Amino acid sequence: MDTSISTPRAAGDAPIAEKRSGAPIFGALDLGTNNCRLMLGVPSSNGFRVIESFSRSVGLGEGLAETGQLAECAMDRAMDALRSCAGRLSRYRLSGLTAVATEACRRATNGADFLARVREQTGLDIRIISGREEAELTLESCSPLLRNAGPRALVFDIGGGSTEIAWVRLDAGQPTLISYVSLPFGVMTLRACTEQTCFTEDGFNTMVETVEEKLWEFEDIHRIGREINRAGVRLLGTSGTITTVASVALKLPRYRRPLVDGIVLPGEEADQAVESLRAMGRAGLAAHPCIGEDRADLVLPGCAIFAAIRSVWPTPEVGVADRGLREGILLRQIRGGRRKDSRRGCGGGALQTSIAASPAG
Repeated sequence: MDTSISTPRAAGDAPIAEKRSGAPIFGALDLGTNNCRLMLGVPSSNGFRVIESFSRSVGLGEGLAETGQLAECAMDRAMDALRSCAGRLSRYRLSGLTAVATEACRRATNGADFLARVREQTGLDIRIISGREEAELTLESCSPLLRNAGPRALVFDIGGGSTEIAWVRLDAGQPTLISYVSLPFGVMTLRACTEQTCFTEDGFNTMVETVEEKLWEFEDIHRIGREINRAGVRLLGTSGTITTVASVALKLPRYRRPLVDGIVLPGEEADQAVESLRAMGRAGLAAHPCIGEDRADLVLPGCAIFAAIRSVWPTPEVGVADRGLREGILLRQIRGGRRKDSRRGCGGGALQTSIAASPAG
């Protein structure tokens, strides 16, 4: 496994320690359909070291599929989490901060208006990114896990409101995006799109078939199955769905990132883990220490998307990544900073950010 991303110290100690060291601090904020996530890191020899991270379920995409708009209650939850992020950020002198929003704000007719309110109330300038940029950033974070993967890779990221799939060429381990597709299905939106429950056989199968239809369109263009038959494709997933599948396959009593990030599962074991999750029922999912009540309704829609991917592209192995958009954002900022420093021949000054102070949550 590649370990270029290290875990944070105690959040209360991080600002003082990093100020003393003089290390540049970079921030990445990801406002997704289901979660609001923040990560702060400092450059290291082989990537970066996390000094603080934050994640809160906000359900920003609640009701979006039915109304086409962000609901007031969902925006209130997201705003509260973003105020907490702003409070955390105000404790640091940042060398860079990139804040992005994904599918919920892309799709909602009031998404841009909401982000304008966020900027006014918190000082956070959040940019809506395209599905392609989302796929590219995710690929950047996962590239260390593809160094010995062969000539091609298929990278999928099952999100709250969409699923990004990247078809990738690997030249000497360096990934180049050939093409991508952003499916309008995520763990929050798939149920609304199909009007089915994932807890029945028919409902789950309907979800799988709905996703398969879109995947076959991509397959018809790129003939990925032909490359799989030549044993030349690594399937790599990054999301809460695939890390949960891996946890169940490994029979972990509780989630442990070092045991999951970078692991390669036999395809049959991954498929069996999906069946084990389905057999638990909602109560069993809620009681599982790797899932919990908050995610009990989201795991099986994610499994349906994963099952569709496995049906269309049945690779012998499945790689697992516990890294994604935030990590890709940080790596891009750090690499950009190093290029600027090399041109200047010096360290350069820190970028000051206009973050309104608010209580950290």
